[in-house]
Amino acid sequence: MADIKKIHIKKGDTVKILTGNDNGKTGKVLEIITSKYRAIVEGVNMVTKHVKPSADKPEGGLINTEAAMHISNLMLVDPASGEPTRIGRKLNAEGKNQRYSKKSGEFI
Repeated sequence: MADIKKIHIKKGDTVKILTGNDNGKTGKVLEIITSKYRAIVEGVNMVTKHVKPSADKPEGGLINTEAAMHISNLMLVDPASGEPTRIGRKLNAEGKNQRYSKKSGEFI
């Protein structure tokens, strides 16, 4: 069994793309695929899919949709400052582990 790494982003987070064709863009995380260590980000890494005609879409054709990208290519944007930051974990006031921004030191 392979080691499962702790994922530093969650669904709904705003992230910045670090590499690839969409380098420098930001977007909201729509879905996390933990088994493959990938995420789908809104409006980023767009691919064209061929769709057969069906009851839902009788005309079929081409659809642009977001593809999954590796989580190591994403960096969380700090909601307070709006800048990309690394993430750490420490105990909050209630004694639970919570993510915090290493740049500003504030909890996320």
